[in-house]
Amino acid sequence: MLAWARRWTLWPMLWKEFVQLRRDRFTLAMMVGIPAVQLLLFGFAIQTEVRHIRTLVLDESKTSESRALVRVMTNTGNFDFVGAAASRAELADRIGRGEAGAAVVIPPGFMADMRRGRAAEAQIIVDAADPMASSAAMSGAAQAAQARALELVGQGTARPPLDVRIRPWYNPGLRSAVYIVPGIVGVLLSMTMVMITSMAVVRERERGTLEQLVVTPISKTGLMLGKLIPFLAIGYVQMSIVLLLGRLVFDVPFRGSLLALYGITLAFIVANLGLGLLVSSVVRTQTQAMQLSFFFLMPNILLSGFMFPREAMPAPAQWLGALLPLTYYLRILRAILLRGVGAAQVWPESLVLMGFAFALVALSVRRFSKTIE
Repeated sequence: MLAWARRWTLWPMLWKEFVQLRRDRFTLAMMVGIPAVQLLLFGFAIQTEVRHIRTLVLDESKTSESRALVRVMTNTGNFDFVGAAASRAELADRIGRGEAGAAVVIPPGFMADMRRGRAAEAQIIVDAADPMASSAAMSGAAQAAQARALELVGQGTARPPLDVRIRPWYNPGLRSAVYIVPGIVGVLLSMTMVMITSMAVVRERERGTLEQLVVTPISKTGLMLGKLIPFLAIGYVQMSIVLLLGRLVFDVPFRGSLLALYGITLAFIVANLGLGLLVSSVVRTQTQAMQLSFFFLMPNILLSGFMFPREAMPAPAQWLGALLPLTYYLRILRAILLRGVGAAQVWPESLVLMGFAFALVALSVRRFSKTIE
């Protein structure tokens, strides 16, 4: 009888917790709304089939046969030709900058070899830094070569005089680690900078020490810089550890300038610190800060191009991904580390990152100042 009575004393505690949860509407909305929004968003956005790869053409033959090969490749649906390159140097530069993911190189003697009954050679270059996208490009190239060879057989050719060679650049072994490890740098910085900044500021507010700091002679700007600069140093330490382990353990190549990469990273870290400060001005508890930080984490992983190629996503998902600083930072990381380009080739992405940093810090400082007044 006594045990039965004790069991029923649980209900007042449960009722109290449900009432308290109902009063905390912000936390309740995040617990219910965030999973629903993310399921609908990512269920439609995540696609792994890569098609319409931006492709360049270096046609040194300029004959009907070379144009026929390009036409057959277009018909596969895997390639969208975005322009012609005047030389191999231009082609390499444009692929290195990320303007295209593939290229078709047709030598001058392409049609002459075909008329003589020799195997006419053509080369398809694929940016293999992304194994998933490059696999689609290579399968599409093989499909196009086979289709054109069959067309030639149908035209009465004794044997298929066509030799299309596929050459993967930057990651010939198609190793996933070469693509994933640089991305981990961006994801780790984005996650930790937002989370630890927001939780550190909210923790000060919960303890009542933030108001004590405000009434000290230090300015609000100095207060915020004092909170953010140590996290900036932590971000660089995290980046250095991941890059070092990636080189030693996974043999990730460092083809570009690390000095340029570290310099550009400053804008990315500042942008995420500003976002963390903005989160801290919206929430009131560390639990809310953690939940809202995780809300930003999932889009960063799924829509930025870290795991899934952005080219395979529908247009609305690509627009949402364009609102994430990580999207541009991943392009810079992979361009410098894997393709060996310099800071001059990634200046558009760097400029966007600086714009994110300025806008997020300005907005967060404005809201943070109002919050602590």
